Amino acid sequence: MRPNPLKSRLAAGGCAFGTMTFEFFTPGYPAICREAGAEFILYDMEHSGVGFETLKAQFASCRGLDLVPLVRVPSGDYHHIARALDIGAMGIMVPMVETAEQAQAIVDCTRYPPAGRRGAAFNVAAHDDYAGGTEIDKIAEANARTMVIALVETARGIENVEAIAAVDGVDVVWLGHYDLTNFLGIPGQFDHPRFHAAVDRLVDACARHGKTPGFLAGNEKWAREFRAKGFRMIAYGVDTLLMQGALAEGIALLRGTVRS
Repeated sequence: MRPNPLKSRLAAGGCAFGTMTFEFFTPGYPAICREAGAEFILYDMEHSGVGFETLKAQFASCRGLDLVPLVRVPSGDYHHIARALDIGAMGIMVPMVETAEQAQAIVDCTRYPPAGRRGAAFNVAAHDDYAGGTEIDKIAEANARTMVIALVETARGIENVEAIAAVDGVDVVWLGHYDLTNFLGIPGQFDHPRFHAAVDRLVDACARHGKTPGFLAGNEKWAREFRAKGFRMIAYGVDTLLMQGALAEGIALLRGTVRS
């Protein structure tokens, strides 16, 4: 079973940089991202409407590219988590994690017995490349490579972030910054003291429990600021916004060449 190089690197205090995807699911997309330097693609299922069949093809396209496919599932339900892993995701992000109990239930869905409750489908599914091998080895390899990303994006989640970060099996505590400001009653106010306090609280909890803080940086300014705050796993941009921004810049340039 192919290993996940990001998990061990992050656990050792290293960094991982990639991107997030909502709309672009062509066969060449993973290779384009890898050529740009991305180490992972975080595919979104919560807001995009993309289905498992489409993502299964994307995960297959990541094979051989030294590119880690991750997915934000729609919920923490078992059938969302286990299915995403069985079709080849090397890690899952679950939205709206608010308690340690929720975090533990998520981890349980990603681990085979006796460590969890994930159902087995060896040699017949994409996650082990349809290859042979002993169940004992595959269980150990799968448990070792699977990343669990808890998306903390509510006031209650921040209140409990210490306990969430303490859960064994949670690898990354990801800051859901937009939703967090909404739940804090300060929509989009990223300079508000309450938002900064929440960010610091998440980073401190990760440091105390040896977990990685994660973030989606929409631009260069946020990338620099949140790296400086200690975030070590960062997705740079969303596919639609990256394309739209680059196109808008080019169109504006062309319009500037037209004489009135």
